[in-house]
Amino acid sequence: MDATVYLITPPFTQLNTPYPATAYLKGFFNTKGISSFQSDLGIEVTLELFSRKGLSQIFDTFINTDKILSSNAQRIFALKENYIDTIDAVISFLQGNNPTIAYSIAQRNLLPEASRFEVLDDLQWAFGNMGTTDKAKHIATMYLEDIGDLIKETVDEHFGFSRYAERLGRSANSFDELYESLQKPFSFIDEILIELLDKRLKEISPELVAISVPFPGNLFAAFRCAQYIKKNYQNTKVAMGGGFPNTELRSLKDKRVFDYFDFITLDDGEAPLEQLVSLVKGNITVDELKRTFLLADGEVCYINNSACKDYRQADAGTPDYTGLFLTKYIQAIEIINPMHSLWSNGRWNKLTMAHGCYWGKCTFCDISLDYIKTYEPLTASLLCDRMQTMIEATGESGFHFVDEAAPPSLMRELALEIIRRKMVVSWWTNIRFEKTFTRDLCMLLKESGCIGVSGGLEVASDRLLELINKGVTVAQVAKVNRNFTEAGIMVHAYLMYGFPSQTAQETIDSLEMVRQMFKCGILQSAYWHQFAMTAHSPVGMNPEKFGVSIASQNEIMFANNDVAHIDPNGADHSMFTDGLKISLFNYMQQTGLDEPLSRWFDFKVPKTTIRDNHIQEIISSDELKTYKPTSKVVYTGNLPSIEIITKSKKGNQWQLASLTFQTTKKEINVKVDKENGEWLYNSIRFLMERKLMYTTIEALQKSYEEHGLTDFELFWDNKPINQLYKVGLYVY
Repeated sequence: MDATVYLITPPFTQLNTPYPATAYLKGFFNTKGISSFQSDLGIEVTLELFSRKGLSQIFDTFINTDKILSSNAQRIFALKENYIDTIDAVISFLQGNNPTIAYSIAQRNLLPEASRFEVLDDLQWAFGNMGTTDKAKHIATMYLEDIGDLIKETVDEHFGFSRYAERLGRSANSFDELYESLQKPFSFIDEILIELLDKRLKEISPELVAISVPFPGNLFAAFRCAQYIKKNYQNTKVAMGGGFPNTELRSLKDKRVFDYFDFITLDDGEAPLEQLVSLVKGNITVDELKRTFLLADGEVCYINNSACKDYRQADAGTPDYTGLFLTKYIQAIEIINPMHSLWSNGRWNKLTMAHGCYWGKCTFCDISLDYIKTYEPLTASLLCDRMQTMIEATGESGFHFVDEAAPPSLMRELALEIIRRKMVVSWWTNIRFEKTFTRDLCMLLKESGCIGVSGGLEVASDRLLELINKGVTVAQVAKVNRNFTEAGIMVHAYLMYGFPSQTAQETIDSLEMVRQMFKCGILQSAYWHQFAMTAHSPVGMNPEKFGVSIASQNEIMFANNDVAHIDPNGADHSMFTDGLKISLFNYMQQTGLDEPLSRWFDFKVPKTTIRDNHIQEIISSDELKTYKPTSKVVYTGNLPSIEIITKSKKGNQWQLASLTFQTTKKEINVKVDKENGEWLYNSIRFLMERKLMYTTIEALQKSYEEHGLTDFELFWDNKPINQLYKVGLYVY
């Protein structure tokens, strides 16, 4: 096997699905005729580690040390034969094989149990709502986490299932600590990583190794890989790119970094990597590189050839997962919550509807960086072309659109195109909770296969949402969540606390808003994170505007993203961390929803100022439906049957049209007077003939009046018409 470029994702990101960066780049290289190979070393290391051989080596390695074990590790060590004998079967089950073993796992008489199972009794109530397979996946996940705790305590303190040595890469203004760690002997996990890497390098013989580093938790392993390549494959060039350098390494100055990497590229990788391939082949000079750091004449240099243009997203190719172990990813269930499980349960093809963010105004966000500020949507047709190509290539019909915030208008057109092509898919994405997500749009998205959305509620306080420039209100979020939930689409909210000037009262009131949303059933999952000021956000660039100041820090030589700050007007935000997370954990399990908020904190907190039925009142209020003449109308359902029936009362007779619509779940019947019914039937047939091409309210009204009918508004806004969204008549 001979490849020009070897694309690597180092340990660890996700266990259930590949991180998409290398697949995106391989798809691009395909369009350019550049040979490439890719590896997700995270899943490969995991499978070596969590195996009979790997566990045996862990236990054998620790026997020869004098380290004192915790009581939990002692228990696992005492049960080592049970772990060794069951690990291969558990991994196979979590990979989707041997499904009948779920019964034995679910009965809890097969797998050894350590400290991770101590909370199981508190969650026992939930198992009645779970199928046997999901219950077994949850138990097997805790079993793996017990082993992970042992690994961290005994053979590698840096271990984490979705991150490795993350602390070394997080806000590391200096390269010193990471450099010192790289001088130490290989750890147990390092040895596995390097053995796998060396095998691939011998098979592939690449001219260029491109290592994608999406998160701080991938950084140390990336440097370990680069360190080994530079020492043992001196003719191979090594480059780093990805989310971490894009946000953290824009001010890079430390020369020692280039003892490991020849190049570090920023932002979209297609054009920079194409130039690097041309460079290593001797076709261009260093001066022609794009957005690339390198060491020249003993100094760190940044070269950005402005004549080299970036590729449009439409020209970047279809992501290609060839070479990745698609059948070997692990489907875990960490938390008994259907929306949360999307992150860890199921292998998702990754796509992007639009590069960047169409809103691009949030003051806490890195909106000055390319991946946010440069907005470029694709077309629904091209997206569906790529989806169909990926389904054929991977055998998977589930898609996670990894947008910063998917544009509602494009989501709508994508949904229509999916339905038009009769594609059977499941998909989910990240959104802004904006009022565009009406009842009808949410129903349309659901019909196309949308199963979940995630979005930033951030601080559930209108004052702070305005300061954040989120462009939404709490009431608007509640109504949008109601629309999604009633359509059968799960909702996850990202929550923030500690934004500059946020008071203790606002934190508690925000928690109360969240509690009420869970209680009303319009929020299924959420996650709190404490505000972190970043160097590339409006807050980080203009802290004085938000009433905060930047704390003193050392000279930036390596990473520069998180910025320590002083908030003289805000509460002591760190005090709220545990209470917010514990309460949310309970709310996601539908427990503790009627408990006072003070229960979750071990210090006195203010009483909430929010009425206890505030959210319920918002979502229960009737909304005045107003349609513009230009509002679009589509019909995705089946042609109804129509029957003219005669009614009589007290000697008077009149005729009604009875229209019966068949849906996949039930039949829905509406009755209107004969003339209106015949017009409605013919209008639906007309919409069907348009094959999901929209008409407008204005056009329908004109047609209505041309048939000699009057009072279109009165007819269109009556009860029979208002329930036709249930059969696929959508207005947007």
